[in-house]
Amino acid sequence: MSGIGIVATLRVQPGKEQEFEGVFAELAPAVQANEPGNSYYKLFRTAETGVYKVLECYDDDAAVDAHRASDHFRSLGAKLGPCLAGAPEIERLSAV
Repeated sequence: MSGIGIVATLRVQPGKEQEFEGVFAELAPAVQANEPGNSYYKLFRTAETGVYKVLECYDDDAAVDAHRASDHFRSLGAKLGPCLAGAPEIERLSAV
């Protein structure tokens, strides 16, 4: 089975965790409803305060590109930006 996995590590500014989680709670259902090439998109808290991981699965490069170009990702991503304490760290994986 082919596919692309992405693990995005997001560091949130102290005190902005609830706001961040609220915006993500809008983003995840929008991804699942509007992106047929995405099979998994979920936010996880780590043991470190303010550090989150997003686990994402896509069918192919076109699905990753469609995600990044989507209106919901761009508009809600803009709301996530002020909550972040730096650029996301993106790890790209290939399914086996």
